[in-house]
This record gives sequence, structure tokens and C-alpha cells, in this order.
Amino acid sequence: SMTQQLLSSPAPRPRPFRVCNWDRSLRKGIMAHSLTDLLHQAQSAVLAPSPVLLVLDEDGTVVETEAFFRTLEEGTVLMALSKGQTWTASKLSLSRKPPRRIDVACVTFDLYKTNPRDLGCLNVKATLYGTYSMSYDLRCYGAKRLMKEALRWTLFTMQATGHVLLGTSCYMQQLL
Repeated sequence: SMTQQLLSSPAPRPRPFRVCNWDRSLRKGIMAHSLTDLLHQAQSAVLAPSPVLLVLDEDGTVVETEAFFRTLEEGTVLMALSKGQTWTASKLSLSRKPPRRIDVACVTFDLYKTNPRDLGCLNVKATLYGTYSMSYDLRCYGAKRLMKEALRWTLFTMQATGHVLLGTSCYMQQLL
């Protein structure tokens, strides 16, 4: 008999559940191996005189098979109902979990104009994990100002290129 006990599969470890009564005035945490174990512990936890029916607190789904019981997550909130009691939706439920966010970063670009003569403005906003955000406004107020800036940078680049070419040619002439 000792060999049979050792060779048989190990007993499943108990899982935690939260149980409340029909009006949610009493809440208890219990550990259960199986559905029958959970039913007995829920009945004694909520002090019900008759056998109880277990339903999910979030939507009222009845838990009546062992297969469905095994699919429940740890910490699931269950409601123990005695004969004549019914499930009602709650305004505040313990089982509501915040939705899992799968987005790591979100970048948005917003184009707008403040004046008809402007080229437009660009707002770049980055949000990380739905919590941290930063934004930057790139404003282009006028074509005239933008053109002046572009010409200034072009002239600066041409001047720098000319200096590099002159310096290189002088160095090559001395080398030859």
C-alpha cells in the first residue's frame, strides 16, 4: 500500500479563492484542492445553513463542473448562493482587474496651422506604457522666415566647403 501511494500522482496543491455572500457584506479567502472541497469550505466560510451554489462574482457564471473549476485563475472572486438567493451585478467588484496594456510606446504626430500664412506646426507626442508622456511642438511660422534660415545654412555650408577645398589645395600644392 505504501508503494501505491508513492506511485500515485501527487495531490494537487490548494489554490486561493475569494468567496463572498449574496449581498457582498461578508468576504473570505479560502484555499481549495477541488470543486467539492471549495463548496464545503465556501459553505462554512459564509455560514450558509444549506448547500451553496458557487457563481463568478463578476458575471454570475455558475461553477458546477470540476473541469471549469480547474480553468479558474488563482484569486478568482466567487459568490456563494444559498437556496432562494440570486446573483446581482455589483457597482464595485473585487474581481475587476485593470486591462493589461500591451503597448510599450505610442508616438503621435499632429499637424495644425495657427495662421493661414504659416507653413504649419507639428506636435510630436510620445507616451510610454500609457503613463509617461512627453511632447514637442515644432513651429514653422512663415515661408519667408523658413527660406531665410535655409539660405543662411546653405551659405554657411558652402563657405565651410570652400575653406576645406582651399586648405586641401594649398596642402596638395606644397606636397607636390
